[in-house]
Amino acid sequence: MSLLNAASLNLVDLGAPVESGRRTPDELKALALDAAQALEGSSAEEIAKWATDTFGARFCVTSSMADAVVAHIFSRVSPGVDVVFLDTGLHFPETLKVRDTVARTMNVNVRSIRPRLTVGQQDGEYGPRLFARSPDECCFLRKVEPLERALADYDSWATGLRRDESPTRANTPVVAFDAKKGKVKVNPIAAWTEADVNRYISRWNVPVNELFKKGYGSIGCWPCTRRTKAGEDPRAGRWAMFEKTECGLHV
Repeated sequence: MSLLNAASLNLVDLGAPVESGRRTPDELKALALDAAQALEGSSAEEIAKWATDTFGARFCVTSSMADAVVAHIFSRVSPGVDVVFLDTGLHFPETLKVRDTVARTMNVNVRSIRPRLTVGQQDGEYGPRLFARSPDECCFLRKVEPLERALADYDSWATGLRRDESPTRANTPVVAFDAKKGKVKVNPIAAWTEADVNRYISRWNVPVNELFKKGYGSIGCWPCTRRTKAGEDPRAGRWAMFEKTECGLHV
């Protein structure tokens, strides 16, 4: 649905930036529910524009830097937007290269958020190689808690989640209310396919993690990521020794 049609549902009025004070969780929830319906079928750019128009400085983009597609979309729609990257201390050099390229070449404000503990400090407090013994705990310390801290000053954030990535993401809405965080989650490319992503990357020459060319289907921290085999689900290479498919950021 176009933004003009969204306006006919009073979505634009409902989503107008708040001049003073912050929206309550109930207001944000109502806003998200209306937007999810009104914006389904809209382009990624329309969804991005709605998000930045609605939340202004209380909005950010999050990126794992597997690619910079969502960051690039928002850089075109809202130059100078904050892009939050969780620097776990365990990323591949190729991932950090994408982050640095985005910061250098795009009109965005990249914020690298680190865990409270360095990898060495975590080893000292929890024992070495926590990721191999308790990946959920490691993900919480190095991803989930840092994201919660990073989002404290925002009412909404965008992700690059897509419905075709895995069965657990098949019903991802373009806009949702995250009850745990009390914030609005925007997924502008939820309806895109991998082919759509590749077309966008080709058209705009968007930075992409070089590990995809080396057989990786999904890229996270190096200890918990392996190459995928032919025919495997792209996320099969994540936490391959555990019954785990998500780091906890999106559940």
